[in-house]
Amino acid sequence: MWTKKYGKTGKDVSVIAFGGMRFLKPEDIDGSAELVTYAHSKGINYFDTAPYYCNDKSEEIMGAAIKQMPRNSFYISTKCGDAKAEDLRKSLERSLKRLNVDQIDFFHIWCLTSPNQLPERIEKGAVGEAVKAKAEGLIKHLVVSTHLSGDESTAVLDTGYFEGMTIGYNALNFPFRAKALEAAEKRKIGVVTMNPLGGGLIPNNPDRLGFIKGPKDRNIVEAAIRFNISQPAITAALVGFSSKQQVDEAVEAVNDFKPYSADHIERVKTHITSSFEGFCTGCGYCLPCPSNVEIPKLMDAYNMKILENKPDSIKNRLDWHWGLAPDAAAACAKCGDCEGRCTQHLAIRERLEAIASLVQKSDDAKK
Repeated sequence: MWTKKYGKTGKDVSVIAFGGMRFLKPEDIDGSAELVTYAHSKGINYFDTAPYYCNDKSEEIMGAAIKQMPRNSFYISTKCGDAKAEDLRKSLERSLKRLNVDQIDFFHIWCLTSPNQLPERIEKGAVGEAVKAKAEGLIKHLVVSTHLSGDESTAVLDTGYFEGMTIGYNALNFPFRAKALEAAEKRKIGVVTMNPLGGGLIPNNPDRLGFIKGPKDRNIVEAAIRFNISQPAITAALVGFSSKQQVDEAVEAVNDFKPYSADHIERVKTHITSSFEGFCTGCGYCLPCPSNVEIPKLMDAYNMKILENKPDSIKNRLDWHWGLAPDAAAACAKCGDCEGRCTQHLAIRERLEAIASLVQKSDDAKK
């Protein structure tokens, strides 16, 4: 397995990282742990989990796997999104117990979705408590998980607290976070990218997005993973696995692979920037909606407009994929709460209005 240095930590991390949020049967602790140990046998050495993943079973699954793996052969990553010092300490201690380790290799200040969250966690003591736990040896490296824009993420790194960053990045949303990668590379900070497949958009649209593929890529999933790990600033791509076949496919994508040339990466970026700006990646942070609008599903339908620019493609996506009534978008009360939480700063209200209008036009055309 190809490895890269994680920033200045000296750690050699496998370029494919295991995301512990896609176990099919999380209640089957031992069966799910077998998938983790299988990935480890294939050379994956970075395992990411968090409280609440998979009905709050993910850390237990990882802990069951860890019992079977030499401690010096892997790195474990977990997280805490609490703002108060005492809550972070409680979460950390619970994670250590469930993971069956004495030290978390990469501990994340978790899920920054707005610029005011890090100052709040500093003020209320969570960050200071994590720094204290690091001094005590309970945390090896303090890192951050962010859904902020490139500029906002750069400001987070400028605080000097963090040795690494986990950030959503793929061939569709890279313009929104490009500056964060530039900042991390300049500061020699490790970067793990989540959502490298664009929330399923990339594998679900192989024909439309086929230009992502390089001459030796066998499929678009392989191309999407390689797009990420070819970039010097990125240490590893975090993939959520549900089966051994998925592990095999991801590992095969990087075995004997030479990184794409800078020219290929720039060619893909140029095509995406000019043609597919503004994709929703389905992170779900826009929810809950006061009007109970199922925003991520509707934004997924809007992605079809960006991809194909055909009204019927939106209606078909709503009807056949999500089972939503054509007027689902019209329930929006235009309060704007969703836009304040959107990790990509999309004009959600405008898009919902456009969806409702396009669906109506499609119906009228058939009369």
